[in-house]
Amino acid sequence: MGAVADPMLAWPRGRLDFSSGCLVMGILNVTPDSFSDGGQFLDADRAVARGLEMAAQGAAIIDVGGESTRPGSQPVPPAEQIRRVVPIIGALAEKIDIPISIDTHHVEVARAALLAGASILNDITALSDPQLAELAAQQQVPVILMHMQGTPATMQVEPHYADVVTEVRDFLLERCERARSVGIPKERLFLDPGIGFGKTLAHNLRLLKHLDRLVATGYRVLVGASRKAFLGKLTGKEKPADRVFGTAATVALCAAAGVSIVRVHDVGQMQDVAKVTNAVTHS
Repeated sequence: MGAVADPMLAWPRGRLDFSSGCLVMGILNVTPDSFSDGGQFLDADRAVARGLEMAAQGAAIIDVGGESTRPGSQPVPPAEQIRRVVPIIGALAEKIDIPISIDTHHVEVARAALLAGASILNDITALSDPQLAELAAQQQVPVILMHMQGTPATMQVEPHYADVVTEVRDFLLERCERARSVGIPKERLFLDPGIGFGKTLAHNLRLLKHLDRLVATGYRVLVGASRKAFLGKLTGKEKPADRVFGTAATVALCAAAGVSIVRVHDVGQMQDVAKVTNAVTHS
């Protein structure tokens, strides 16, 4: 199917330039219980300051979320998510000119976030809600479609695949077709294999080894492996914050494989990794 031809992605409320290779998305969790940075940015001023810091470090996108989706997490009501994220998005939108994405699968949260200044939807359920798909089409915004087996509360309870790479790819392609059927063009769709979302260590490694198969679909690919538990299993690092070098290895692999965006906590360090890998890959 080939790679996306145009390295420039532009939409009415934003633009991204992939001509130099893989871009870095900064994670801003406005939650008390996210696996790595839960509770650090519940205070609005600290959250905004962190978003500005990541933008200064070279993040191409700031991804704001108000609901933890770590293994075993429980749902957060949309009203509470809105209370958490809208002030942060509004404040950042006034101060930075890079796109802000909203990490949610709730149409109410997405609508409020877009009104506040977000311009990308990041959905762990890959537009399972038709209303969210319609909102994305109406607002003409890019959408990140992620694969997940089960729900955050159950996804790590014995996940099973006959062929994880094929099954994840086929699921995401099917969701892309659904999205395109309601008017979301191909260039605004990103495939996210959902590292750690209903996958064992072996599943995660296989997906990372065969990222080229997702890139070959012709859709842009986003990968979020930052600080995740499988890296702790490989390195022996129990604390998520100690998994920076493990994360760096995944960022280099992604950039070399042609992934368009990596979603990370440690923006400054991973920006360096991406820059060097991009330079080698495009030399």
